[in-house]
Amino acid sequence: MDKVVATAAQAVADVRDGASFAVGGFGLSGVPNTLIQAVYDTGVSGLSVVSNNCGAMESGLAVLLSAGRITRVTGSYIGGNKEFARQYLGGELELELIPQGTLAERLRAGGCGIPAFFTPAGVGTQVADGGLPWRYDGNGGVALASPPKEVREFDGAEYVLERGIVTDFALVRAAKGDRHGNLVFNKSAQNFNPLAAMAGRITVAEVEELVEPGELDPDQIHLPGIFVQRVVALTPEQAADKKIEKVTVTAREVSA
Repeated sequence: MDKVVATAAQAVADVRDGASFAVGGFGLSGVPNTLIQAVYDTGVSGLSVVSNNCGAMESGLAVLLSAGRITRVTGSYIGGNKEFARQYLGGELELELIPQGTLAERLRAGGCGIPAFFTPAGVGTQVADGGLPWRYDGNGGVALASPPKEVREFDGAEYVLERGIVTDFALVRAAKGDRHGNLVFNKSAQNFNPLAAMAGRITVAEVEELVEPGELDPDQIHLPGIFVQRVVALTPEQAADKKIEKVTVTAREVSA
């Protein structure tokens, strides 16, 4: 089955207000910026997103966030996104903040058809006991707090029950992909992209290099095409547009 869609706009044309998204990327690495921009261009709002972070440097999900299109975020890292912090503390945005490894496993579980699982991460904290501020009231008070979760003992240790995540759509970015939707990710872009792709009922992948079926070594494929419904080939300019969040250079030694 040829899953290639001509444009990013066509690939997200059926997105509606209130849709939920799992979005790949780690920091600025492997972020599906072209697809996110295409979602922005549709004008939809009231979106729920599940992602490690919510964009930075006016890129990635920050495009939708700054426009007030996102109402709920499930993630593990706010980072230096001041607009994210402003909306959250001001009561404009609901945030479910969870451990990073738990987020990864919740996405994978949802994609595998596993409704829930037990993990030791968060036991003895508000993650398990409840009370984390999901939404503030804008005046410093908590309008909505997280509920307590089931905790069960196994072999003398306590574990908390976490639910798998399934979303309406998933947006991911891959280094290579074929027309059947088989994907290969580059380095740290592999952290959350395959897991986000698994969680979406409709998964759309933007690929930096589109190849024909059979060209990818089966042993090198990170995500099989069964999890992907639509593929968008990026232009060379889109593929090369990669931002750096923090530039660090080594100080030169000054000769005497």
